[in-house]
Amino acid sequence: MTKVSSMIYTLVSEKTDTCARKDLHMGMNSRIEAAIAQAVAVGQGRGAVPVRLSSALGYATAPGGARIRPTILTSVAMACGDDQPKLTDAAAAALELIHCASLVHDDLPCFDDADMRRGKPSVHKAYSEPLAVLAGDSLIVLAFEILARESGLAPDRVAQMILILSQRTGMPGGICAGQGWESEAEIDLSAYHQAKTGALFIAATQMGAVAAGQDAEPWFELGARIGEAFQVADDLRDALYDAETLGKPAGQDDLHGRPNAVTLLGVQGAISRLKDILGGAIASIPSCRGEAQLADMVRRYAERLTPVAPNVAASRSNV
Repeated sequence: MTKVSSMIYTLVSEKTDTCARKDLHMGMNSRIEAAIAQAVAVGQGRGAVPVRLSSALGYATAPGGARIRPTILTSVAMACGDDQPKLTDAAAAALELIHCASLVHDDLPCFDDADMRRGKPSVHKAYSEPLAVLAGDSLIVLAFEILARESGLAPDRVAQMILILSQRTGMPGGICAGQGWESEAEIDLSAYHQAKTGALFIAATQMGAVAAGQDAEPWFELGARIGEAFQVADDLRDALYDAETLGKPAGQDDLHGRPNAVTLLGVQGAISRLKDILGGAIASIPSCRGEAQLADMVRRYAERLTPVAPNVAASRSNV
């Protein structure tokens, strides 16, 4: 093979790989959106239901976010064989319902008092504070219903996933604990970050593995590291970008006196820390048939998470 033909072969191969990854990502996105829509339809019900609350469930879960957590869950399941795709879809939908519920509650006046979320009015602004509370509560309950409905497929796997999601939602180590830390006079920063942001990423990697019949424990570290990376990246975005770029209020950490990586390490220190965490995440991927694809996914998220100039950051905003 001549030098020129070798270069052409390389370019064609790279383009083919890029197109294949894009097609796979689009297919996964469609799969996840379909699973979420189906789950929300169950919660909205038919017949005599509170129409505005039903509408609020759809509003809170509408496409617009990055669906990162269910994407990680589905990617892990596929890397492990994905022998029960219907179970994987239910798990992905359940996880995103919990995440959406947490956003609805986070935006309430008693917490962040945020008027905007994902570039549109937050649920309590669009529907009222009481309906936002009920919508968030309903999404949490619905998440576990969606998992329980698939118990006939693989009862042991469903039971384990319900346990994982419960532990990463409530106390003492879930997202509720993360919110609770903000009411303490002294904060254990590591515990705070793992609960507030890391919990649902740990759930993503562990539930993805369990959905495909694998042991959950080896997948803890990957989820924890990805979660920590997203927390540091979120701290950087909160410090560097404006509300228009973020699609939600900016400067919330300073406003609410919350600890963050930028305050502790400075901007460059936080960026350096982010890169270290993501490198460790790749190294922590357990051995599986799709290990290389998972590593590629983490690298793509690393590129997306690393801060850029504010005027070109909008495409990275809706975590």
